[in-house]
Amino acid sequence: MTSMDGKVALVTGAASGIGRATAIGLARDGATVVLLVRNAARGKQALHDVRAGAPDATVETLECDLASQSSIRDASRRFLAGHDRLDVLVNAAGVFVKEKTLTADGIELTFATNYLAYFLLTNELLPLLRRSAPARVVNVASKYGRTRIDFDDLQKLERPYSYLRSTPQTMLARVLFTQELAIRLEGTGVVVNVVHPGLVAKTRLLRDTRGPFKWITDTFGRTPEQGADTVLWLASAPETATMTGKMFAGRREIRTRQARARTPPYASACGRRARSSRAGPEPASPPPWSSSATTSSSASRRGSTATRRFPLVGVRRPRIGV
Repeated sequence: MTSMDGKVALVTGAASGIGRATAIGLARDGATVVLLVRNAARGKQALHDVRAGAPDATVETLECDLASQSSIRDASRRFLAGHDRLDVLVNAAGVFVKEKTLTADGIELTFATNYLAYFLLTNELLPLLRRSAPARVVNVASKYGRTRIDFDDLQKLERPYSYLRSTPQTMLARVLFTQELAIRLEGTGVVVNVVHPGLVAKTRLLRDTRGPFKWITDTFGRTPEQGADTVLWLASAPETATMTGKMFAGRREIRTRQARARTPPYASACGRRARSSRAGPEPASPPPWSSSATTSSSASRRGSTATRRFPLVGVRRPRIGV
């Protein structure tokens, strides 16, 4: 890895697992690391862990509830007020929620945290990333072979809830988000990639679900440090500085179906299909990456607002998967 002296990195999910391992790796490499954590108690522990792994690190915490859109916007404002650059954004937070839960915004918790938080936080910080270019965004997701996104029930509110159905489509949404964002940022100096870390043992991610899946993960999974290796490589290595719109595992590119099928007009074609759906024409305002580009539970059930404001996942029943 190259030295990251003078660079600023923001890492979500930094209190445990891959996020913590990533934060420690970036701190060791010389970056100023901002740990996005849920509350003060977790922030205190995260600071202790990172400083134990990188004693000379310049590190700070930023409290934010990623299930809350107002909290994300507030945390973004606080970050922007305290920093004039952002070289690396690592989105590594996530949840597996055993029971259906709605957030204060009326959005299903898995969808809110695992996808909308990535979308909204990245969007809020995008102007600073552009000004700091060359800059990098690394999203942590998973490879789910035959997953499809159900746009008629985007938040899984109409059918009996199961985290085994709700979580995989948020991972696919992260991949689609990464690829579409990379297209939109071509020529800006900001690159965007996504990582499939595989099973990672002994994290907090499955603490709510438990059962056989957690046992298998903790028994056969990799260490958080191993899971974070490709994340760190994409965040700091010279050879990845211009790679964008790709999915990686073990520092090797995974050829996703949409990447194999995509041609240069892909993004505009998706936009046309989204605009021609039952949502009606694209409104003049807000633009796709504006702060108001969020959704609600009722909008998800109707399919209209989600289709208008999320062009990257606005195509109804696409035949795509990872």
